[in-house]
Amino acid sequence: MIALPSISLKQFIAPFLGQAFLLAICALAHASSLTVTVSDSKSGTPALDTAVFATPLDAKPAARAPGKALIDQVNKEFVPVLSVMQTGTSVVFPNRDNIRHHVYSFSPSKVFELKLYSGQPAAPVVFDKPGIVVLGCNIHDWMISYVVVVDTPFFGKTDASGTVRLDNLPPGEYELKIWHYRSSSPNEITATRRLTVPPSGATAKFDIPLTGKAVGGVNPS
Repeated sequence: MIALPSISLKQFIAPFLGQAFLLAICALAHASSLTVTVSDSKSGTPALDTAVFATPLDAKPAARAPGKALIDQVNKEFVPVLSVMQTGTSVVFPNRDNIRHHVYSFSPSKVFELKLYSGQPAAPVVFDKPGIVVLGCNIHDWMISYVVVVDTPFFGKTDASGTVRLDNLPPGEYELKIWHYRSSSPNEITATRRLTVPPSGATAKFDIPLTGKAVGGVNPS
């Protein structure tokens, strides 16, 4: 009988871990980016808080662990006014005001209700279906927030310059979608475009007409 060398479990799996690490590094090394700029075609100003998400058409993106997010209630307003998240994300709704709020949504993608409460609810709300979700408060009618739930890990929202950069995209074909709550049809995706993202990266620009202002969302007092 040939005596085999004794090795630990750590020594046995080390080569496999090293290989996985190298594969991950290679994937990142070949990852690209997509920079999207959105403007209001009426005023020419940047379109702050536009939801932007890119879905790969060549292959299904790798699965990711469910995310976590937070939507605050401060001074009788939801903060932030827009959230973009992947399906399966758990969201907590802390109430930082000294009065109670009653958070709800009747949107088909997520129907739920957090009845009058202070502080933080015992359990988060899981947004498990893609779509546009409108949040409200049953006590304060002006309190409105928007959640865009997407089936892709490549998403974000525009900043004050109307720009967002999506990183770590594998080069390939994508369907790019944007949504803004001040569009003329807020229940539908605002614009869709198909584009190729090369290894060197890509850019996209949208000019969309926005209405004067969103309904609600700001404390009138």
